[in-house]
Amino acid sequence: MKSIAIIGGGISGLAAAFTLEAQRCAASPVEYVLFESSPRFGGVIATEHVENCLVEAGPDSFLTEKPWAAELCRTLGLSDQLSGSNDAQRKTYILVNNKLVAIPDGLMFMVPTKFMPTLLSPLFSFRTKLQMAREWFHTSNQSAADETVASFVERHYGTEMVERLADPLLSGIYGGNASHLSMRAVLPRFLEMEARYGSLSRAMMAARAKTASNSARPLFTSLKDGMQLMVDNLVARLSPSALHLNRPVQSLRPQENGWMVSAGDESYPFDAVIMATPAHIAATLLQDASHDLSTELRAIPYISSVTVTLAYDQNVRAMLPSGFGFLVPRIEGKHLLATTFVHNKFSHRAPADRALIRCFLGGSRDQQILPSSDEEIVRIVREELQQILGLAAEPIFTRVYKWNAAMAQYTLGHLERLQRIRHFSQGLPALALAGNGYSGIGVPDCVRSGVDAVTALTANYSRNPQ
Repeated sequence: MKSIAIIGGGISGLAAAFTLEAQRCAASPVEYVLFESSPRFGGVIATEHVENCLVEAGPDSFLTEKPWAAELCRTLGLSDQLSGSNDAQRKTYILVNNKLVAIPDGLMFMVPTKFMPTLLSPLFSFRTKLQMAREWFHTSNQSAADETVASFVERHYGTEMVERLADPLLSGIYGGNASHLSMRAVLPRFLEMEARYGSLSRAMMAARAKTASNSARPLFTSLKDGMQLMVDNLVARLSPSALHLNRPVQSLRPQENGWMVSAGDESYPFDAVIMATPAHIAATLLQDASHDLSTELRAIPYISSVTVTLAYDQNVRAMLPSGFGFLVPRIEGKHLLATTFVHNKFSHRAPADRALIRCFLGGSRDQQILPSSDEEIVRIVREELQQILGLAAEPIFTRVYKWNAAMAQYTLGHLERLQRIRHFSQGLPALALAGNGYSGIGVPDCVRSGVDAVTALTANYSRNPQ
């Protein structure tokens, strides 16, 4: 019988536990224990129901094109809960000189695939539009050297594209800075496009022609009753005796054939460990086991974020712009990074007579806002919404959620760092790492990382049976 400790009860740890539970139910000789330091499972995934509105504290959805979260939901019997975004209303705005300007139709991330809407858009200057035209003749680049997203985008489309589009988009996804994030780690598909076609516009046009049949798929997928439903159903499928809430792990000590895990006043022997915590927490716990591994894990930066949800009446809903929301470039000097009009993005989130607005703050741009009180954060948000939208109405309710050091940043050299992490991990007993610090920050990536951690340990056991 193999015993496995899973440290961290976010979605990565839960996915790992669910995979092991399926093996156990199939008569595989395995047992597991899931240690979570907080009083609840799910990590940043949490849903609150307030006055007939569904409020997401963390991620409100996941990318449809990444299948692992949706596949897990179907396995859990939640197929009827899967709900796509209302892409017929998928218009996004950029704040430019304190005014909202729509991202032109056909602009995919930063790549124009329809030239007339981009040419007529006030979002970009004539110089940037001219550079977009020249980009069509860009030659291929086979360089293996890493570069920042900002450098890559600037090479193709110029500085204005970085400031007005690439950087705010990445701030909304990663909370990070395009001048720091690694192109190879964050947007490898664009590097592949450049290597093959040279021009990103030509590459994207070719890709669209091949995938036209899939164009009807919604960009985002969520659960009708909230993202926490996935967490609750995972927990319900696990062995209750294996679940340990409020049990922070204090130390890990490698043994001859496994690990000694100390949590509270007790220590437990395990054959293997899955670290499903943020990398900086894994670094602390593995410090005594491997200084080199700990150093590399600690070098993965994390930033904090704040989400604020505000509900309003039907009068506000009627006066808000159509579309999913807006992004705020850092050059605008606001605390807001992005704002989502939740009632437009997803059905089942708010009644027809309610407007539900979700705002994002913090990130690499504004870590100083985290210590602020909830009241002060709401004041800042309302003040900036009034400046941008003319929204002066009193909200029906507000909710503030703070996520401290929860978002991994894939900075320059991230992939090389992962190679060193894998190398140093091999010098320890059976150990697998999972979470958003390594190969993807979204919910589907975290689900995949938990499953892959179990797969890696299973492969190790098959090579080294005892």
